[in-house]
Amino acid sequence: MPNRFRQIVSTPAVLAAQQHYYGRAAAAPSAAERDALTADERAFIAERDSFYMGTISGSGWPYVQHRGGPKGFLRALDEHTLAFGDFGGNRQMLSTGNLATNDRVALFLIDYPRRERLKILGHARVLDAKEHSDLIPKVLVAGQEPSRIERIFVIDVLSYDWNCPQHITPRYTVEEVEEAVAPLRQRIADLEKQLAGKGS
Repeated sequence: MPNRFRQIVSTPAVLAAQQHYYGRAAAAPSAAERDALTADERAFIAERDSFYMGTISGSGWPYVQHRGGPKGFLRALDEHTLAFGDFGGNRQMLSTGNLATNDRVALFLIDYPRRERLKILGHARVLDAKEHSDLIPKVLVAGQEPSRIERIFVIDVLSYDWNCPQHITPRYTVEEVEEAVAPLRQRIADLEKQLAGKGS
C-alpha cells in the first residue's frame, strides 16, 4: 500500500480498531503529498470499461455509482489526472451535486477475469462541456458523439492502492466469452462438416 494512501485511510479510529483486534496498529510513515500513477496503473485504467465511484452527499451519506462505457473511457491525462466524459442520463445529478459540496472521490476499478482491483482516492471537479470544449477531444472515445457530452469529470489523484485477489469471483463479459468459445465453435463446425461428408 503506498504511504500516501495509508496516511489518508489510517484515521485514529482505524488504528484503534487494528489495536483492538490484532494487538497492534500500523501507523503510516511519512509520504509525498500525492502518489503518481505509474505505467502499470495507467495501462490498467485504459483497459477498463467500468468502475465504481464514491462521493459524499451534502447530508453526509456516501453514494456509490457505477460508471460504464467503451473500454478506456476513463482517461489518464497525466500521472496525476484522470478524466471522463459524462453523457445525459437519468438527470438525477447525484454525483455532480455531491461533488459541488465535497470534492472527495473514491474510485474502485476491477479486472474480474484476472482478479485484480485498484482503488484511487482524489479530488474531483465537474466541468460544463460547453464551457470547456477544449477538453472534449481528451475524453472522447471512438464511436462517441462529441455533442452528447454534457459534463467532464476531472479527478486530481492523491493516491491509489492495489488490493489482493482474495474473494474476487472471476466474471466475464459477453465479448470475452465469445472470444474464448470461438475456437470451440469452429472445431464443432469442422467436425460436423467432416461427419456430413462421410455420410454422403
